[in-house]
Amino acid sequence: MPIAPISIVVSKSNYELSVYDAKGWYATYPVVFGNSSLEDKKMEGDRNTPEGTFRIVSKRVHEKWDRYMGLDYPTRETLEKFNDLKRRGIIPSSARPGGGIGIHGTWPHEDFVVDRYNNWTDGCISLKREDIEDLYTYVPIGTPITIRK
Repeated sequence: MPIAPISIVVSKSNYELSVYDAKGWYATYPVVFGNSSLEDKKMEGDRNTPEGTFRIVSKRVHEKWDRYMGLDYPTRETLEKFNDLKRRGIIPSSARPGGGIGIHGTWPHEDFVVDRYNNWTDGCISLKREDIEDLYTYVPIGTPITIRK
């Protein structure tokens, strides 16, 4: 088991979620995301995975995706980016920031999507079912997570 404090770093370009503890690197899991463009989330419905620093704010067993760990998206920082995009006319004035971003497993019997780098979520981070079950056992609510390109 890792030694607190624990933190998570997600590299979108490497398709990896890495866990660090008090001693340094602890584990790395392969992951997939929303859009294959790997762009930063701009608004609700764009299927992009947001970039920035977040915290895990909830954990639960999920009926479809095995385990789910919710993030505190949108944060003040991501809302500032969102409002700036609106002001500059890059996204519609009616756009909403979205929510419900988390880390979860795959559909039953579909771990192959991770092996194939098949980005299928609506902006979440998806791990193989065995990997999300492992991560879920030792990552507490409040854990910081950095998502970067």
